[in-house]
Amino acid sequence: MLTVENLHVSYGAIKALHGISLKVPQGSIVTLIGANGAGKSTTLRALSGLVKSTGTVIYNGQDTSKLAPNQIVAQGLCHVPEGRMVFANLTVHENLQMGAYLQRDKHWIANQTEYVFGLFPRLKERENQAAGTLSGGEQQMLAIGRALLSKPKFLMLDEPSLGIAPLLVKAIFERIVEINREQGLTILLVEQNANLALDISSYAYVLESGKILLEGPSAELKVNPEVQAAYLGA
Repeated sequence: MLTVENLHVSYGAIKALHGISLKVPQGSIVTLIGANGAGKSTTLRALSGLVKSTGTVIYNGQDTSKLAPNQIVAQGLCHVPEGRMVFANLTVHENLQMGAYLQRDKHWIANQTEYVFGLFPRLKERENQAAGTLSGGEQQMLAIGRALLSKPKFLMLDEPSLGIAPLLVKAIFERIVEINREQGLTILLVEQNANLALDISSYAYVLESGKILLEGPSAELKVNPEVQAAYLGA
């Protein structure tokens, strides 16, 4: 569903990505793991059009490398950024409605909102509460829910476990698997918790200093001594 070839990104004189290439098959969960500063978030920002890049990005058969972010979202490629980025002064319900900004089918919006509330019951309980007053885990649920209201076909998740209590991290990762299974969404996951990421994904790429160091089936990388030493605390 997504093919990236020779992707380069620079911030001024600093090169953040050095020609990375990767593939994400339709219906799969693929993960990018690596240390801070490896280029994981930059990869997602390039794919969603938030930073300028060179290289080839083919999403669902279309070259999206020159499209604006709003055009990319309209194609069904949605990015849940690091740090949640919810609209703090809007309610939970209003945040979800902002996710549906490009949608016109009110019946679909209502049904999808109920699906999100079923997925994350805490959001239903706090439907009229300002998003800025939610816990970090609840805000992450809201950010994912808001993305689901954009009618995505491909979901990019950037560090969904960051700054969240361990109990909620487990619940959120269970929901990610559920979304993939029930809604058929293809997912590209960036995550520092390599154990969790490798557990729920089918294929993984290891980024280091803007380059792909290793790649392979997640189960194989999880027992790779180099990956264990660097990322799994072995």
